[in-house]
Amino acid sequence: MSASVTFALGDWCWHTRQASPCRVVDCQQMWGETSYRVWLPARDAVVRARAADLSPLAAQLPSLPQIQHTAAAAKLLDALEDNLLLAPIQSSVVPLPHQLYALNRAVSRDRIRYLLADEVGLGKTIEAGLVLRELKLRGRINRILVVAPKGLIRQWQAEMRLHFGEPFKFIEPADLAAFRQWSDGDDNLWRQHDQVICSLDSVKPLEARKGWNLEQLRNYNRERFEDLISANWDLVIIDEAHRMGGSTEQVARYKLGAALAEASPYLLLLSATPHQGKTDQFMRLMQLLDREAFPHEGSVTRERVHPFVIRTEKRLSINAEGQPLFKPRMTRLQAVAWEPRHNAQYRLYEAVTDYVRHGYNQAMAAKQRHIGFLMILMQRLVTSSTAAIRTTLERRLLALDTPQPQQSLFEAMDEEDWSDLDGQAQVDLAVQVEADTREALERERSEVEALLELAKTTEAAGSDAKAEALLELIYKLQQEENDLQLKVLIFTEFVPTQAMLSEFLERRGFSVAQLNGGMDLEARTRAQQTFAGEIRVLVSTDAGGEGLNLQFCHVIVNFDMPWNPMRIEQRIGRVDRIGQPHVVRAINFVLEDTVEHRVREVLEEKLAKIAEEFGVDKAADVMDSAEVEPLFDELFIQGLQDPNRIEQECDAVVLQVREKIAEARQSTELLNVDHTLDADEARKWRDHPAQYWLEQAIIKGLPALGGNVERNGDAWRIRWGDGSESARVCFDARSAEANPDWEWITLEDPRARALISELPRCVSGQPLPVLRINGLPDSVKGVWSLWEVGLATLGGAAALNSLQRRRFLPVFVTDDGRSFVPTAKRIWDLLLTEALELLPARVNVDATNSFSQVETAAYQQGRSLFSELKEDYLTRLQEETERVLYAYNARLQAIGRIGLPAVREHRRKRLEQEHQARIAQLDEARACVPELNAVMLLRVNG
Repeated sequence: MSASVTFALGDWCWHTRQASPCRVVDCQQMWGETSYRVWLPARDAVVRARAADLSPLAAQLPSLPQIQHTAAAAKLLDALEDNLLLAPIQSSVVPLPHQLYALNRAVSRDRIRYLLADEVGLGKTIEAGLVLRELKLRGRINRILVVAPKGLIRQWQAEMRLHFGEPFKFIEPADLAAFRQWSDGDDNLWRQHDQVICSLDSVKPLEARKGWNLEQLRNYNRERFEDLISANWDLVIIDEAHRMGGSTEQVARYKLGAALAEASPYLLLLSATPHQGKTDQFMRLMQLLDREAFPHEGSVTRERVHPFVIRTEKRLSINAEGQPLFKPRMTRLQAVAWEPRHNAQYRLYEAVTDYVRHGYNQAMAAKQRHIGFLMILMQRLVTSSTAAIRTTLERRLLALDTPQPQQSLFEAMDEEDWSDLDGQAQVDLAVQVEADTREALERERSEVEALLELAKTTEAAGSDAKAEALLELIYKLQQEENDLQLKVLIFTEFVPTQAMLSEFLERRGFSVAQLNGGMDLEARTRAQQTFAGEIRVLVSTDAGGEGLNLQFCHVIVNFDMPWNPMRIEQRIGRVDRIGQPHVVRAINFVLEDTVEHRVREVLEEKLAKIAEEFGVDKAADVMDSAEVEPLFDELFIQGLQDPNRIEQECDAVVLQVREKIAEARQSTELLNVDHTLDADEARKWRDHPAQYWLEQAIIKGLPALGGNVERNGDAWRIRWGDGSESARVCFDARSAEANPDWEWITLEDPRARALISELPRCVSGQPLPVLRINGLPDSVKGVWSLWEVGLATLGGAAALNSLQRRRFLPVFVTDDGRSFVPTAKRIWDLLLTEALELLPARVNVDATNSFSQVETAAYQQGRSLFSELKEDYLTRLQEETERVLYAYNARLQAIGRIGLPAVREHRRKRLEQEHQARIAQLDEARACVPELNAVMLLRVNG
């Protein structure tokens, strides 16, 4: 490089510090110094340069690693522009066809705000995880918030960690209180973690709370609601999102949803039952995705809803082999007979039932809702086990003797909040409620003491009708299936029953694991792993079973039955899952000659007829469990009051259920759009070469950028350009799974993304490297080149830059001037897979003439590629224009209904100004021009 070399305006030269060709646009000589302004095509920028920074083009030839880096990086960038899905490659989950469809739909547009509405059991959590992972790998998001009902928190944490390696911090109310004590008042806990999950009802705003002053309410709402909203989320995911619709816009859950929707550019709403016959609520749900698109109920049409909804029905779902995804199941109700040895247990049942009957009537007459709920629980406890009712009676007696101020907490909950809790959590809360009067307290204490004595006597007798029936059932199932190692999942609502059953079975030689809501994520994972291994029986509560995927087990026993049959479906869903190879057998225990037995018999028969009538597997597929919970509570209580009216009461409840299902089925017509699922497409992702391309781009490109790479056994040791080091690195999912201590590099890593983000430019006059490619026939000789075909907008269209696209085009022209498209693509592949040899440059090669030849071919071949880019761009632009026009007309009509003429005219003028400015911007964005840039030119010898 010589400072004496001078360049004229328009000359191409090499910028040594930028490692890029550049063109001189200005030259200045002053006081003995020469400086230039040069245009860098790679950055489309004009920069100042010293004469010493510039050298002739003829002195520059790319190295072999630089050629391979450019080829690999361009492969990745082109695949990303062509909608390459990274998440299936760079996570441990291989999507099923419907999940791949959901991911493809979600990332096919820049406005990623969707309702994931697959039917129950199709894995919406996995779909959300795939979208999340895809956006992270593309570098579009960093801060993520998941809002879910409390009962689903563990499931989210487990699935995100297991399938995607994504840890989520669960922030609960106790964390906020602890944070407040050691932080100053301006700190925001929600900003301390980039991936957070919280329960829906722990963060909704409060208008009032009994006994609280205005300052307490403000502090509560600031910590839980305002700080959450202002924490700069990139993606918000809301599970069971139909609960956000609310009966009006003033409902706290809707306010939370609306605020979160405004707070994040990307939004995913998840619900299998988003529209349950209430168009106003569904409209509010859709407004969270795009308020302009749904200004009023009339805008809720199939055509307008479809772009925002991603849904697959079970009847369409298939596996990777193209077979139906779900197998049939066998479910039966097993009545457990009372034997003479169970007389004490039967007397206890009768005594508690009588206590509940009278206690519930008194509570309802006195409007003591909390006591009524406690009575419901007592009835469910006595049918669960003697241990469960005895333990709860002891706790109730203790609470009556030492009252705790828990009632206000209980009273603050609405029915939906209460329904979200599992049976054990309900007991833990309700057992502490206070009696309203001294007289009521004394009367209840006396009744509880008598029942407790009877329960202790019963327990001492040592026989439990259902536990004995369970043992007989397991022995019988082992014989029927000829499998002494048969695995059985047993569900109960209550922890004392769980403990009793575990001890009962262990004493008889069975290995038993336990799961309940009191266990942390690590303990739950260990229990699940032991059940997958040597353990034969898993006894779980409802809270313990949340998030479990137990496809390796196909026998489930519901030892006690929640009154809401939808909850039973949730239990069975732990084993009746995607990937279950066997027919699931579900056995539901109920005590014979009880009100529960009679109600259950009638109810199941009638619900089965409804399911058949509407063509659904079960009512739970189209209904929200929490919404119908009060119906079934009332049904069983009425059955206790008057057993003779059970048939009539069942008819009344089933009629309501039927109406809800009819509404839900009718409204799903808004959501359903038939689409074809491709099993072949789903199978290809595991072996996609994208990670290999990334590996090649990094190991070939890093040394030229100040880094270093070397083999370290089966892994790589990498020193990055920023000075950081990675001792053991891998690039593929299989190695990462086999070696969890290795660092798995994906495009999510900013160091990796930086290495492929900027490609070089090649200009006329640069010398051509000469390459020999192993595997290419000797007869193939000519110039191979790689071109970037792009679309650029003009003027003030910068706001729409996200709509722009670019693609990469390989071109091969033989020495006799013929162009071959398949050969061009083949050479691009071989540059990354075959042995290459860089030959001495041929001085007699006319580089300028070669460039002109391949540029002409690129111009001809790139036309169709640009047409595709332009068509896609204009389509998206038209969609945005139609959206703006629809919103304008709807807002204009709303303004026309304002009664005050002055206010009406003022708002109309303001709307008109905003609309005209937006339309002008969209019109200006239509002015777009093509771009064709050379990235690399090579002379190829076979």
